[in-house]
Amino acid sequence: MARALVNLAVGTVVFFLLFLLSQSNPSTSPPRLLPPPHHGARPAMVLPLFPSSKNSSRTFLHSHRHLLRSDSHSSHPNARMRLYDDLLLNGYYTTRLWIGTPPQQFALIVDTGSTVTYVPCATCEQCGRHQDPKFQPDLSSTYQPVKCNLDCNCDSDRVQCIYERQYAEMSSSSGVLGEDIISFGNQSELVPQRAVFGCENEETGDLYSQHADGIMGLGRGDLSVVDQLVEKGVISDSFSLCYGGMDIGGGAMVLGGISAPSDMVFSYADPVRSPYYSIGLKEIHVAGKQLSLNPSVFDGKYGTVLDSGTTYAYLPEPAFLAFKEAILKELNGLKQIRGPDPNYNDICFSTASSDVSELSKTFPTVEMVFGDQQKLLLSPENYLFRHSKVHGAYCLGIFQNEKDPTTLLGGIIVRNTLVTYDREHSKIGFWKTNCSELWERLHITGALSPTPSSSGKGNSTESPTTTASDGSPHYDFPGKIQIGKIILDMSLSTNHSYLKPQINKLTEFIAKELDVNASQVQQIPSLDTLFEYYRIYELLI
Repeated sequence: MARALVNLAVGTVVFFLLFLLSQSNPSTSPPRLLPPPHHGARPAMVLPLFPSSKNSSRTFLHSHRHLLRSDSHSSHPNARMRLYDDLLLNGYYTTRLWIGTPPQQFALIVDTGSTVTYVPCATCEQCGRHQDPKFQPDLSSTYQPVKCNLDCNCDSDRVQCIYERQYAEMSSSSGVLGEDIISFGNQSELVPQRAVFGCENEETGDLYSQHADGIMGLGRGDLSVVDQLVEKGVISDSFSLCYGGMDIGGGAMVLGGISAPSDMVFSYADPVRSPYYSIGLKEIHVAGKQLSLNPSVFDGKYGTVLDSGTTYAYLPEPAFLAFKEAILKELNGLKQIRGPDPNYNDICFSTASSDVSELSKTFPTVEMVFGDQQKLLLSPENYLFRHSKVHGAYCLGIFQNEKDPTTLLGGIIVRNTLVTYDREHSKIGFWKTNCSELWERLHITGALSPTPSSSGKGNSTESPTTTASDGSPHYDFPGKIQIGKIILDMSLSTNHSYLKPQINKLTEFIAKELDVNASQVQQIPSLDTLFEYYRIYELLI
């Protein structure tokens, strides 16, 4: 019944949209659809070339990421923040941050490899075109420049503190440091706080061309948002990150302490060993069989670095060759095909199913074993990405890190995994869950109680699910007992002026066709100014 209702509603809504278009200016082109996903470049990880100053950040290629902590007895509040975008589509995840009085809104890449938060300044003539207007200090009644002092680098006139960041992919950001009120959104328990941030005067490379406005620095350093909030005593020294799965973007981030699930898997994160978030990886198992490797292979240079903002994962040559051989042995019955990009020698396979939940029937599970023998199970979505040109085909998202002995675990590894960066106790935790639903649970209950992930089997970090009569997984939601829940997501281009006056009519029409209250049709703010997003809930009590 629920499926029939959705199918009928979707068909009727599509008909209504066509009707709206037919009543509009016929000379105007139809709404632009969202582009199909593409995977872009997959170069090996390159660690920073050099720190540009004593305030420079530690950076990775495409470093956009997250951290956290877990103290169930903490009395500190936390900031619950929604994540947007998709790791493989955009190359990063963003969150929304508000700066100034009155607040000016920005979409910032969450980045554990940067130690400063920065946005384009109104005076910047060498900044790219991003999704939000530049920050205007003159319009904020609470903005103050950070005056030149002994603890910072100063401008040529020795009036104001400056910052500079250079990244391994040859992009850079530089500007002045200022202080203002930073707000974390209306779902945050944490009240707005004064913090130091960068106001960009120049950006180059990927930072210039990216759609996101700037960077939210979460690394280790005095200018990091986390360090500043911890220094003020307003949050615990921890934060959490949860990225959505293969087909669903978004997720959630928590700045501050959370109550860690009892079966969360932890690895020691040595803050002295390297400036990055390193974990103690010792073994990799494929289909239950340990790769024949000396554990020291994962301990070269910076060790095993967890970088949830790097898109893919990169292994030292011996580990990659052993991993590839083990995977190919398990998949000897599958047809190997060319990758989507002729510039890269991707290892891709043609399969019979395009359903992510069915991947574990074809592809083996992979386990990462830490120093204390705790195991993190990786389902196929944690090491595969979709082939963008062949339906039902998948490619390995783990690559050789050229001649660099560092092991880099990117965002693909932690899809649908709650990752807790417990900096206070020098450990990082992993727990499989449905990250795309996590924000809704935070929004509804105000507490962090993740639902299990729908992918992967037998994971020691994964809670069991029940199964509906049709074989689909069922999750327990907070609040009253519910028979079912229908979620319909849609996007509509509002780049054409003749559509904007029809938005309210469309909302009313959707509610009428689904036989729900209009308040249940939620318009979700879009990070893309060309689109309006709608989420429709039908709760059957």
